[in-house]
Amino acid sequence: MAGPRTSVVDSSRIEARRDRRGAPKGRSVDPAALAEVRRLLGDAPRRRDLLIEFLHRIQDAHGCLAAAHLVALAQEMSLAPTEVYEVATFYHHFDVVKEGDAKPPAITVRVCETLSCSMAGAPALRAAIERLGMTEVRVIGAPCVGRCEHAPVAVVGRNPVDAATPGKVEAAVRDRRTEPEPLAPIDYRAYRRGGGYRTLLDCAEGRRTPDAVIAELENSSLRGLGGAGFPTGRKWRIVRAEPAPRLLAVNLDEGEPGTFKDRHYLERDPHRFLEGVLIAAWAVGTEAVYIYLRDEYAACRAMLEREIAALEADPPCPIPPIHLRRGAGAYICGEESAMIESIEGKRGMPRLRPPYVAQVGLFGRPTLEHNMETLWWVRDILEQGAARFASHGRHGRKGLRSFSVSGRVKKPGVHLAPAGITVRELIDEYCGGMAAGHEFYAYLPGGASGGILPASMGDIPLDFDTLQPHGCFIGSAAVIVLSQHDRASDAALNLLRFFADESCGQCTPCRVGTAKAVALMEHPRWDTALLGELSQAMADASICGLGQAAPNPIACVVKYFPHELKA
Repeated sequence: MAGPRTSVVDSSRIEARRDRRGAPKGRSVDPAALAEVRRLLGDAPRRRDLLIEFLHRIQDAHGCLAAAHLVALAQEMSLAPTEVYEVATFYHHFDVVKEGDAKPPAITVRVCETLSCSMAGAPALRAAIERLGMTEVRVIGAPCVGRCEHAPVAVVGRNPVDAATPGKVEAAVRDRRTEPEPLAPIDYRAYRRGGGYRTLLDCAEGRRTPDAVIAELENSSLRGLGGAGFPTGRKWRIVRAEPAPRLLAVNLDEGEPGTFKDRHYLERDPHRFLEGVLIAAWAVGTEAVYIYLRDEYAACRAMLEREIAALEADPPCPIPPIHLRRGAGAYICGEESAMIESIEGKRGMPRLRPPYVAQVGLFGRPTLEHNMETLWWVRDILEQGAARFASHGRHGRKGLRSFSVSGRVKKPGVHLAPAGITVRELIDEYCGGMAAGHEFYAYLPGGASGGILPASMGDIPLDFDTLQPHGCFIGSAAVIVLSQHDRASDAALNLLRFFADESCGQCTPCRVGTAKAVALMEHPRWDTALLGELSQAMADASICGLGQAAPNPIACVVKYFPHELKA
């Protein structure tokens, strides 16, 4: 029988292992990077919910997120490097550079490739810009940037170039115009002199009661204008009944392709929106307000920072703290729970329900979540009365709708029209008719996820609950008009590519389903049976509305445009 096994062990290796046990695991922190991160963060509290804000500071200063800075930020915030890295790599607008890799070029040109811009020639525009061969410039495709009325759009740095041409883009690059032109000055004092914040003051001083304000909103038939359409007054009543402390989260992400109404109103009358925010906060009893603004709206962000500061410096009455948070390029953060995750400094992944946001929302507190435009209407409804708002409408519907119209019309833009108007009436009465050389062929009544209908169904009232029987919905009222020069099947493929790119990846039906749908739709002939099975799985099993609604364009093409699939 053999004796015990013996071996000779290098004692120096044992000591080295012992030394490593006392040191932190993973990459060591670069002192220079740590000093730079501390300088950029300044005296800001090192709270987890500020992680995305801090990533923006580093990206803005250096043009990218280097590995050394991410490790330093993790140590400064007492987070694991993986926590910082997973957030930084989740969002489109962060450029994470691995050790040894080259930094991105000094200027990034993003060409919007979503439907309205694609119809206006974005693919050819991108190719032409690439052929210019500009040095220190990279040209990439981008999802909707919220300027569909000016299609095609390119963004040089953070500066949007409307009705873009290669020459316009080249000039912006040459002149280093990478920041947007400031918006026209807003006069806070003039808004106050014109009666602004008077309704808020009436609320704060007891001339209105929360119950009376909520009842007025219920009587107005105002519903959420971000897409879901939940009755506004009822939502306020539900959240107000939850135990304090409560919070208000405002969704200004507006990433649905074809949608730009929130930007339109925000650029022109921000204090009307802020007054609605503060009335909602008062009526529901929230202790703080968080406004989540998409990163593509850089000019709006600068303006809002300025106007919130003016309001807080001289408020008409005591107001809760207003926190403006900057998105980082993620369509999924338009979903309310994904937005809340992002505000908390995490990846924007939707939560499972229940519990609902009204019960357990931002920071675990009951949260009133609202779209920007919904709150923009609050002051008008309270001052003019619910009956006046509800008196508008056509074809049996009540209220007003802000339609973001783009595509083949003479006058694209935001058009305020009666709820229930038909798309034919909208085109003829508000959009100046179809563009020269174009005949009405099809339309999207509610943005990318709202489905596609043929012109023969152009007399359906555009409102909540009117389009569902036809497999569509109004959503954010983003109407994209197609002509005889377009194909609904091409539009559907463009939209599915968008959904595949924007899926957060959390659930398999959406992550895999959207990519598989794109691959099937790229074939000359669609396998409609397989697409039908795939669509059903996505609709039934996806966690949130992205995966559930992504199949809508497919189903509409199969049902209403079968002739295109035989061509």
